[in-house]
Amino acid sequence: MILVTGGTGFIGSAVVRTLAAQGRPVAVLSTHPERARQQFAGLPVDIRQGDARDAASLTAAATGVDTIISAMQFPNFPVENPRKGYTFMEIDARGNERLVAAGQAAGVRTFVYLSGAGAAAAAPYHWFRAKWQAEEAIRAGGMRYTIIRPSWVYGPGDKSLNRFAALARRLPVMPVIGSGRQRMQPVFLDDVVRVVTGSLDMPAAANQTLEIGGPEVLSMNDVLRVMLEVMGKRRPLVHVPARLPRLAGTLMGLLPLPSRPLSPDAVTFITMDALADTTALVRAFPDVRLTPLREGLRTYLAPAG
Repeated sequence: MILVTGGTGFIGSAVVRTLAAQGRPVAVLSTHPERARQQFAGLPVDIRQGDARDAASLTAAATGVDTIISAMQFPNFPVENPRKGYTFMEIDARGNERLVAAGQAAGVRTFVYLSGAGAAAAAPYHWFRAKWQAEEAIRAGGMRYTIIRPSWVYGPGDKSLNRFAALARRLPVMPVIGSGRQRMQPVFLDDVVRVVTGSLDMPAAANQTLEIGGPEVLSMNDVLRVMLEVMGKRRPLVHVPARLPRLAGTLMGLLPLPSRPLSPDAVTFITMDALADTTALVRAFPDVRLTPLREGLRTYLAPAG
């Protein structure tokens, strides 16, 4: 049995559907089991209730599991909510530490973790340090592991590039936070899923840390221009100084909102470089093909006809 945590999310749900299509027994950890059952209705997917913040629930969910794939993210990612424990440190770091302990108790043999390109002990941002902390727990956990560090993942259902696509359909201009000159290596969801599922059977992926990014290094401005071209839209890019949404995010933090659409850290998160060194990936998967951005976007954004 393969347990996917974060299996209702953007990457995790695609992993679950692929595993189910391959005929592998798969379970999904969810804090809202009924929603998960509706999401995977008609598929042979076992739904197990659990929460990354609750060690006991993880231990129960890992019973009878041979492999764990962790793709956990907190709600409203990347905007943290410390009052509810929805932070990188609580979910990415401590949540995966709890998951490793649950796996050890259950006799899990394989652990695959969706980390992030940039994870490091002394990384400048706390989200990368949290992912590094999770990675260290996994490396020390005694299980066969593969740590996969994507750069910037796009595809049907993503909550980043698809927001720009929605704006392109409604607005006469394309707003861009900051200069748009940050360097991106957008990686197609299908490529990430193939590596995640392929790592389960690839001996060369055992006990490896693999960064994955697309075959092109582009600026965010270039990414949006390609997106607009694929959609058949002409929209001028209008740049908004990053200090304005950062200020808005700060002010939102002072209000009693159930969840914030923006925070200063989230603005930094979406305006920083997103690159990956694929050397180790190609060594482990010598036949891997990484999809160019335009080709990936055409599978779901191209206009009908």
